[in-house]
Amino acid sequence: EEAKKYLSAASYPIVIKASGLAAGKGVIIAQNSKEAIDSVKEIMQDKIFGNAGDEIVIEEFLEGEELSIFAITDGVDYILLPAAQDHKRIGEGDTGKNTGGMGAYSPLKFVDTELLKEVENNIVKPTLKALREDNRKFNGCLYCGLIKTKDGIKVIEFNCRFGDPETQAVLPLLEGDFFELLYSTAKGTINKNAVKYNGGSAMCVVTVSGGYPEKYEKGFEITGLEQITDPDIQIIHAGTKKENDTILTNGGRVLNIVSFIRENSLTKCKTITYNAIAKVKYKNIYYRNDIGFRAVK
Repeated sequence: EEAKKYLSAASYPIVIKASGLAAGKGVIIAQNSKEAIDSVKEIMQDKIFGNAGDEIVIEEFLEGEELSIFAITDGVDYILLPAAQDHKRIGEGDTGKNTGGMGAYSPLKFVDTELLKEVENNIVKPTLKALREDNRKFNGCLYCGLIKTKDGIKVIEFNCRFGDPETQAVLPLLEGDFFELLYSTAKGTINKNAVKYNGGSAMCVVTVSGGYPEKYEKGFEITGLEQITDPDIQIIHAGTKKENDTILTNGGRVLNIVSFIRENSLTKCKTITYNAIAKVKYKNIYYRNDIGFRAVK
């Protein structure tokens, strides 16, 4: 009732979130009060996100370019890995329901030195300082889900982990000793020189089971993987299983097809990725054809 009262007089669009863990799918953007109140009923009464929706968060809708930045930190010092942009929505043009992620790419053209300084000074440094002052010194990977608005950089979310599928597009862009970066951070004194950006480009496209993120079937044979021989392609299994010598679908998000080239060309990455995906077959396969559309026309 409290939420309904607030939403009846709110400005739209508005963001409604399940407060608990919902596998990255617990966010609804409502365009009007009817959509908003219906969403609250679905979350809190119909339990579409289970117990994650026992409590909800209602937030201002932010408009702009989204980006994800991983800050590897020992609690005081840190390094920022290359920024990535992921596509959460199931439909092309970033439409439809939220998913766990349909694809990602890196680097981002609009992330320049000036913007990174804004992220450091307005987001990362104050957050780490506040955590220390609250006796919660954070050591690890601080996932900063950000958006570049007309009023500057804003925080959408924080996570204490690497992000999926952004990680698949970021790690290929690092050269050096990634283990040393993580191990030195875990020991409490980060080695900021352990890795550096290698100047390349990477893209990850996720294939899913038809019907995802709602009801879907699984157990279908996957063919064509052996035909992907391009050395610039990596296949990462997500929702699959092996029975005898057959690979079967076993989840909503099934495969991550990742391309990496040692030049700054997302256009080439996109071509390589989708050429590889075209060889993959299974019943009810679905994937977005427009991953990276904001960067590649």
